[in-house]
Amino acid sequence: MFLLKKILLKRDKGCVVEEGNSLTREAFFRLRKNKLAMFGLFFLLILVLFSLLGPYLASYSYYRQDLGLGAAGPSFVHLCGTDLLGRDLMARMMYGGRISLAVGICATFVSLTIGVVYGAISGYFGGKLDSLMMRIVDIIYALPFTMLVIVLMVWLGRNFILIFVAIGAIEWLTMARIVRDEVLSLKNKEFIEAARAIGLSGWKIIFRHIVPNLLGIIVVYITLTIPRVMMIESFLSFLGLGVQPPMSSWGLLIKDGAQVMEEYPWMIFFPGMLFSLTLFCLNFLGDGLRDALDPKMKD
Repeated sequence: MFLLKKILLKRDKGCVVEEGNSLTREAFFRLRKNKLAMFGLFFLLILVLFSLLGPYLASYSYYRQDLGLGAAGPSFVHLCGTDLLGRDLMARMMYGGRISLAVGICATFVSLTIGVVYGAISGYFGGKLDSLMMRIVDIIYALPFTMLVIVLMVWLGRNFILIFVAIGAIEWLTMARIVRDEVLSLKNKEFIEAARAIGLSGWKIIFRHIVPNLLGIIVVYITLTIPRVMMIESFLSFLGLGVQPPMSSWGLLIKDGAQVMEEYPWMIFFPGMLFSLTLFCLNFLGDGLRDALDPKMKD
């Protein structure tokens, strides 16, 4: 009987019932139409493969030196040339991609975790607690951001893992404000009132009902924060406070190339170009996701 009713509903009077698309599928269709965003996504996938698999396929390791060769220009043997110690620049760029992407992703995760929890608590409970928490954010905002990171790096030590913590511990401020504003607009919605009516605690409402509704904003924030974090890591490496040799990152390669850019321009050109393309593609993808996940956007 159920099957018969289903057939009649679909074919009655020659009408065809179309299935509706979910919000996720509609967002994906909008994203797919954005050529710059898709180019950014495609390039980032290639970059991840380049960084993860490249060192296993390369003929030279990132730390292998050839002092007799020294700094040599691009050739069929060394496609991107070598540095002052005769190390293959492409192999160091592959390995450096692992470090730069790892710092960008992990530090963003740290800042995301702190910012989402802090902003959600501030926005949901409101009142004096909200005022106090936002004043703390304002005070930290007033402090020189770069100087805070440098102080944390000097205090915690030049440890590769601590770079994630130092950058992420400062970068959460913007996310906290964004989440707080969104929570203020969500906490009086009908589904939140229904959750309160059935006796759910404030913590369960925050993490079961409010935070899942912020995933669109969080995804966009991630794609826009990763390039910012990568630039901070590059700046720290440029100052000598980031990744330490013989390890490599794009920031460290750019620093080494900047010191000899007049004599050996390829040492800054290749890592600088790869770093710039990565930042562009992350921003293209972030803009595309923002437009695709916005329910007010129309084709």
